[in-house]
Amino acid sequence: MKKKFRKNIYVTLALFLLFVLWTLAIKLIDVQPIGPNGSEVGFAALNGFIHDVTGVHMELYIITDWLGLVPVFAAFGFAVLGLVQLIKRRSFLKVDYSILVLGGFYILVISAYILFEMLAVNYRPVLIDGYLEASYPSSTTLLVMCVMPASVMQLYTRIKNKNIRNIISVVIYAFMAFIVIGRFVSGVHWLTDIVGGIILSAGLVMLYYSVSSLDIKIKE
Repeated sequence: MKKKFRKNIYVTLALFLLFVLWTLAIKLIDVQPIGPNGSEVGFAALNGFIHDVTGVHMELYIITDWLGLVPVFAAFGFAVLGLVQLIKRRSFLKVDYSILVLGGFYILVISAYILFEMLAVNYRPVLIDGYLEASYPSSTTLLVMCVMPASVMQLYTRIKNKNIRNIISVVIYAFMAFIVIGRFVSGVHWLTDIVGGIILSAGLVMLYYSVSSLDIKIKE
């Protein structure tokens, strides 16, 4: 178990390092003012080319924006589960270990979301309601690709029927793919925003998996 945990942590750290290097590259490589209002964008040639190919589809942006509420409701559902356990068992330490880890994971995801809203690495390729918004990493990609895989892991331990588990997993992963691809095709993000969101999400999910797989029995 310890050997597997160390391996998982190494993978997690490698993903976080990759995200840091990717972010630095965006700030240093081929930075040009190709965005709205002369905003500077890294990997300008690549981002500009891809954006010209995809174009802007605001209908798809609105659809993926609303569907971005799905992971919020999923997270709320597990939060309610934790609260119910707390009330019934009358002790924070008697709440399922995996739920406690999930709560910490949600805090990390929210923190990353807020951090990159405050520290603008890149701005969107389009104005939203006349405003220039931060776009790196894609917050919708981050939310969906963090919350939904963690939900699959939770459901796998709580649903006994293998066929039902597999069906739910396929639906969830198809939903994730639609959101990420839809967000990219909608043209409200640069390619590097989507890639950054995927890398950061992978690191956070791997951290959650590593810690939750320890299955520690907490004693009062």
